[in-house]
Formats: sequence, C-alpha cells, structure tokens
Amino acid sequence: MNYARVKAYAKINLTLDILGVAGGYHMLDSVVASIDICDLITAKKRKDNRIFVTMRGMNSENIPPDKNNAVKAGERFVEYFKTCGADITVHKNIPVGAGLGGSSADVAGVLNALSKLYDVDDFNGLKAIADGLGSDCGYMLKGGFARISGRGDRVKPIDTNLKLYVGLLIPEGGVSTAECFALSDKFKTQSFDSNSAESALTKGDLNELGASLSNGLYISATKLNPDIEEAYEFLKSFDPVGVNMTGSGSAVYAIFENDQFLSYAQSRNNTKYKFLITKTVTTE
Repeated sequence: MNYARVKAYAKINLTLDILGVAGGYHMLDSVVASIDICDLITAKKRKDNRIFVTMRGMNSENIPPDKNNAVKAGERFVEYFKTCGADITVHKNIPVGAGLGGSSADVAGVLNALSKLYDVDDFNGLKAIADGLGSDCGYMLKGGFARISGRGDRVKPIDTNLKLYVGLLIPEGGVSTAECFALSDKFKTQSFDSNSAESALTKGDLNELGASLSNGLYISATKLNPDIEEAYEFLKSFDPVGVNMTGSGSAVYAIFENDQFLSYAQSRNNTKYKFLITKTVTTE
C-alpha cells in the first residue's frame, strides 16, 4: 500500500470534571462521544524518513510546523516504528478553537493513517505516542463513547445503544484552552459526577443522560467569551433533552430526541452563530 486515507472524528464532552492538578497536569473525569464531523487525513509513502504535512481549510494553513501536533505525530511514528516517512494532507473540517478536539483528532488521524500505510498493528505503541502529544489524543485513536480520566490518558469504552442527535452553535472567537484552565484554577468550580452520565448511556436512558450533562469549565469559558452564554440560552429555549458546552468552548450543543426536532431548531436559528447538525458515531 502506497496511499492511505482515514477520517478523524470530532468529539463532544458530555461531562467534564476538573479534579485538581498533579505533576503539572489537570486531572480530569469526562464522558465523551465521537460525532460525525471529521477531518480527512491522507498519507502517501516517501522513500526517505521525512514527514511533510500540508494543512487545508479552517485557516489551518497558517499553523507553524513546529506548533503543529500533526507534524509531531508523524515524526514520532517514524522514530518509534522505524518506518519511512510520508507526505500527509490534513483536510480540516472540524471547527478550530471550539472544544471539539480538532487538534487531537488530527494527531490520532495521522497515527491511524500511517499505521494503515505501513501495516503497523501495535495499538499500545500508537497510544503511547498519542498520549505524549495531548490529553485526549489516545482516546481519539478509537473514539466512540468513553469515559476518560487522569490527564485524559485512561480510557474506558462505554457500550450503549443510544444515538445522539446534536445541534452545535459555535460562537466566533473561540476560547484559549490554557487561559480557560488557568482561570478555573483561580476559583472553586462546582464538582460534577460522571457516574450518572455513564450509567445513563449504559442503560440507554436519554432523559437521564440529558440531566447529567455538565462542564466544570463553563463559567471560566463564559468569562473569556460571553457569547457562549447567549448561545447556551438560545439552545435551551427549544427545551431539548439537554444543553452543554464541550471542552473549554466555544461550541455549545443541545441533544434532541430525534432529527426532526434538531432540524426544526436549526431552521429557527436567528443568532449570529453557525448552527451545525451532527450525530454521534461509532468509529470501530
């Protein structure tokens, strides 16, 4: 095989609890799910061991290579598995700075594309590389419904029969993840319990899941980008199953009972924010 193509899916946080700091990392407890918004990663073999990454879309062309974790993922793959290199293209479709895990998805996508390209069957090795590049990169390798903990490196898959119909509102300006966590460290945030969300998924109880949605970074994010609260209240006005912010923002989402209610909400969008229709996806 000389060419490989994979999809790298975005995620939403159904819960996000910040448990403190250890070893310089924030300790997390979060229930997450993949959604069908994705970046497309292509990889073509090279005869040398060099990695070249071309970014396309979502203003990603301006990301310096030394700041791009997709480049680092490729370089570490070659170093770890002793393969040749690749010409990689990342076609961006996941909104940037929205808390949807676009950067982590690209790390996982590059690693998955290269493992396909070079017929590497070593998930533990891939995860070791991914964990070294970002808190949820290891989860992104397989995605789906899961509970992640520690600094995001501990991943527990959740088996559920639920498919979630999700409407996303994305305020412009984004939120700096580093600034959001730093602000949250300055005041006591409410503690949330991800057990209820995990239980609701396992039982297939949509209403219980809606009542369990939570995000310990919400208050900090709204201080950095007040539009998040406006987007949240707009989605809440449709009386969905539940409303939440994902990651450190700026994307806010609502879960609806079905795709008809979701489409109705999108058709009534009179805000200045982009409204995306999506749903959860099983990636394996």
